[in-house]
Amino acid sequence: MMNAKLEMKLKNLPSNPGVYLFKNREGKIIYIGKAKSLRNRVRTYFQSPRHLDPKTSRLIGSVDDMDLMVTDSEIEALILEANLVKEHKPHYNVNLKDDKHFPYVKITVNEPYPRVLVVRRLADDGARYFGPYTSAKSMRRTLHFLCALFKIRTCNLTIPHPAGRAYKVCLDYHIGRCGGPCEGLQTEKDYRRQVDSVIMFLSGKSEILIQSLNKRMERKSQQMKFEEAAEIRDQIDALQEVWRKQKVDAGKMVSRDIVAFAREERETAVVVLQIRDGVLIGRQDFQLNSDSEEKDEEIIAEFVKQYYNHQPNLPRELYLPLKLTEEKLICRWLSRNQKQKVRIFTPLKGEKVKLVDMAAANARLLLDEVLIQKRGFKERVSQAVQILKEDLHLEHLPRTIACVDISNTGETDAVGSLVYFENGKPKKSGYRHFKIKGVQGQNDFAMMREVVGRYFFRLKEEKGEAPNLLMVDGGKGQLSSVLAEIKSLGFENLSIIGLAKKFEEIYLAGHSEPVTISKSSPGLRLLKQVRDEAHRFAIEYNRKVRSARTIKSELDELAGIGPKRREILLKHFGSMQRVKEATIEELQGIKGIPKSIAEKIFRMSH
Repeated sequence: MMNAKLEMKLKNLPSNPGVYLFKNREGKIIYIGKAKSLRNRVRTYFQSPRHLDPKTSRLIGSVDDMDLMVTDSEIEALILEANLVKEHKPHYNVNLKDDKHFPYVKITVNEPYPRVLVVRRLADDGARYFGPYTSAKSMRRTLHFLCALFKIRTCNLTIPHPAGRAYKVCLDYHIGRCGGPCEGLQTEKDYRRQVDSVIMFLSGKSEILIQSLNKRMERKSQQMKFEEAAEIRDQIDALQEVWRKQKVDAGKMVSRDIVAFAREERETAVVVLQIRDGVLIGRQDFQLNSDSEEKDEEIIAEFVKQYYNHQPNLPRELYLPLKLTEEKLICRWLSRNQKQKVRIFTPLKGEKVKLVDMAAANARLLLDEVLIQKRGFKERVSQAVQILKEDLHLEHLPRTIACVDISNTGETDAVGSLVYFENGKPKKSGYRHFKIKGVQGQNDFAMMREVVGRYFFRLKEEKGEAPNLLMVDGGKGQLSSVLAEIKSLGFENLSIIGLAKKFEEIYLAGHSEPVTISKSSPGLRLLKQVRDEAHRFAIEYNRKVRSARTIKSELDELAGIGPKRREILLKHFGSMQRVKEATIEELQGIKGIPKSIAEKIFRMSH
């Protein structure tokens, strides 16, 4: 039910472009979106909830408040949205998984003798930036190669000296790694030429750089400066070797980024291939947090907005695996500060498709690596499971544990629960609950026997795998009540224990005396966690059964309310109290409840 504050905000939405921030009851931002018209966009979430997809339905069910930020244009809203998503990382937005600041290469071109630095943040300081680089190791290796090749200084000296004093050259000069500008052994013009060569290489203009160096080498030869010509020749050879390794058949010589992705369930891997003048100069890998119900187009659109929002060097062409709904808007946004328009393509045939397919193959490899690591982590045995095996002297590791508990109120509404843990963690898909059918009165032992019998009978019928360890909530009596039932179904080798609440004593099948485990043992803590979870699950189901019975008894008085409509009401509201508190509009809005029945229920409640 929408609160009055949120309802008032919805009635007074502006028609301006801007950003909306949905918040939950704790005031935490759970979703950030942008709109050309805030009034039109935000209201669509709340006007027809029946037509919303499952993810959006969950989102709207969690919204308790919202904030608005009005902007002058839709492009400004897009930029603001990308910045806010990067800062807050809301649960329902697509997010770059790694929240660290990726490294950039900074060249201090605003200094007389520029330096090449590695930084984590961009600044508007007149320097040239390249990046971001997801592999810091590869980036540093490239910088080491370039600085050595073009003799770029690695010191932090201020050149020339602020006080006019002279520096002395360091070891780098003596081993041929620096031209010695600090001592005046290299002119500013010569040093700047070397820096320009580094900038051209990092910009992906290797072929143009090699042509320029060839002309310089020829001039030096004609001037009889053979040592300098030989030095330039070595630079050309080194660059050509790197260029040959990077060259790909990319068609015309323009700067181009190829973006592709691969996804499986909640895991998404994105690869960006950076091609400059036909040369593959880099590959950036990213992992995204995304809902399994998120559309592919939404994932790519969100990635493009977040990644290129802080890119200092944009390509002229951007190749994507699928077409974007907001393609024109994103093109305008990308081109806003560029000399040339940035264009987006979705190739369907020819050589360009091969480039996208190559990026997609790399993304699939990256995703497979991520999944293998995650599965390997899941397969690791937790320390608590290993210690529990030793504490109970079990033959096999209790990787899977099932625990049974009973909950009843007097002689009515008796239910049973079974919770399932895998490698020390709850596995909700293995949880089961049972209504007690074959036991009259209050007999916990017989109820426990019924629940265990029904669970393992079905397990046998479906040829399922039994848990490594079965635990019943209780002592010797509860344990004895299920042993015969288990053996009659053919599960003779199953490890079974009972955990008594009073002194946390553990009873093992075939042992008359309890086993006592140290209170500080991780194994005992795991058993208590499993037992408490089974107790919570049983009580929760017991309340649900009682609530359903209450609704049935009260709604039975009204004509037209049968089992199916009772189930619809219970599923929608959760309790009879909430049914009574519902407005006539809420009742009429439920699919399967006609207007006449809604009015009867409302009159009965009020």
